[in-house]
Amino acid sequence: MNNVKVLLAEDEASLGMIVKESLESRNFTVFHAENGEKALDIYKTKLPDILVLDVMMPKKDGFTLAKEIRQQNKQIPIIFLTAKSQTADVLEGFNNGGNDYLKKPFSMEELIVRIKNLLQREVQQTATKIIKIGNYQFNITKQTLTIYNKETQLTHRETQLLSLLFNKKNEVVERTIILNKLWGNDNFFTARSMDVFISRLRKKLQNDKNVQIINSRGFGYKLIC
Repeated sequence: MNNVKVLLAEDEASLGMIVKESLESRNFTVFHAENGEKALDIYKTKLPDILVLDVMMPKKDGFTLAKEIRQQNKQIPIIFLTAKSQTADVLEGFNNGGNDYLKKPFSMEELIVRIKNLLQREVQQTATKIIKIGNYQFNITKQTLTIYNKETQLTHRETQLLSLLFNKKNEVVERTIILNKLWGNDNFFTARSMDVFISRLRKKLQNDKNVQIINSRGFGYKLIC
């Protein structure tokens, strides 16, 4: 799967390297963290598509990390890696926001299959989901905004941008994060392009005064709703 960003949190260096190299050989982009605190920092800056978390880690264990991330993001898929196999441990993982559970030792092929299945499930769920943004209905599949029975068409890039801002609603998203995630770089020309798309979205959201995209002193953008 191309352009899929995986956050791998694994404190065992040799296993982490094996998993990272194996996933990268299959065209995943992998960010490896050796402890929970570093993993949380990477999550905030790199905006991964899926998390693969070891349960037993220094500084912050996988369950605690998942619980904190779930407070910000209800959708991102989470797979736990663990040597534990008791029912209570499995239930704790799911109760802390896990979507899947893989017992060590595991085969790379099994991990990859589980990653792909979770990502596909997320795509299917998103495809049928209509998001409420203030008084607007945001249909990602149709790429439309509807308010008071008036439907406005969005471009693909506008849809991507609004989705990204909504996933971090009421929080500032850094300009460089948006640019690298959606445009692939943060040079001057793509930055100017992003500003144009932000202006277009503002116009399309102007029928609800409680919905705003604000500029945080050149640092980034925040969707308030």
